[in-house]
Amino acid sequence: MKYALSGRESETICKQRLVKVDGKVRTDKNFLAGFQDVISIPQTNENFRVLYDVKGRFVLHPVSTKESGFKLAKVIAKGAGTQNIPFVRTHDGRQIRFADPAIHVNDSVKIDLATGKIAGIVKFEVGNLCMITGGKNRGRVGQISQREAHEGSFEIIHVTDTSGQKFTTRISNVFVIGQGSASDISLPKGKGLKLSTVEDRKRKLAKLKDIKKGKKKTAKKAEPAKKQ
Repeated sequence: MKYALSGRESETICKQRLVKVDGKVRTDKNFLAGFQDVISIPQTNENFRVLYDVKGRFVLHPVSTKESGFKLAKVIAKGAGTQNIPFVRTHDGRQIRFADPAIHVNDSVKIDLATGKIAGIVKFEVGNLCMITGGKNRGRVGQISQREAHEGSFEIIHVTDTSGQKFTTRISNVFVIGQGSASDISLPKGKGLKLSTVEDRKRKLAKLKDIKKGKKKTAKKAEPAKKQ
């Protein structure tokens, strides 16, 4: 975010209780923030969601105040605890009791950060939109087109992105983010569409040309008018 230039400055900012993670103030500068976490700075009215870009790197994606009020969490376990109370466990370490029986492992739940309760369910089904969170395709977004079960091995998921490209990955790497082709969260730059090496180079060269053209135009405007 470039608000701090050193570790001491970042620690000072956190100790002043200026940073929130998932709606809670965090004063430890080493507090871990991972995929789907919402980082808020109330003083600047800024909110960011931690996502992946198409090259598999963490990116802080700016979100609106309304969108910062919830997060999506993947269900990684389901069971019954003490006194046979049903619960689900999510990828961010939450254990939610008395969960809806319709929730299953690999589904995503919409969590209201103000209350910590489940506000909605996104089912893990063919045709729904997903983001890849592991492997060489991390950060890519597409629709689930097929589930391929292998006894005694990993279940393979076939995904198709918006350009029609198909790829496969393990089921543990798939994070459902929306019903059908609509996403419940806003996506970072590129919308999860991975370009080939040639396409990426062409895009960069076109961007450089636009920058050079802009510099030339500003230079011409800055030249003093000649006397007649």
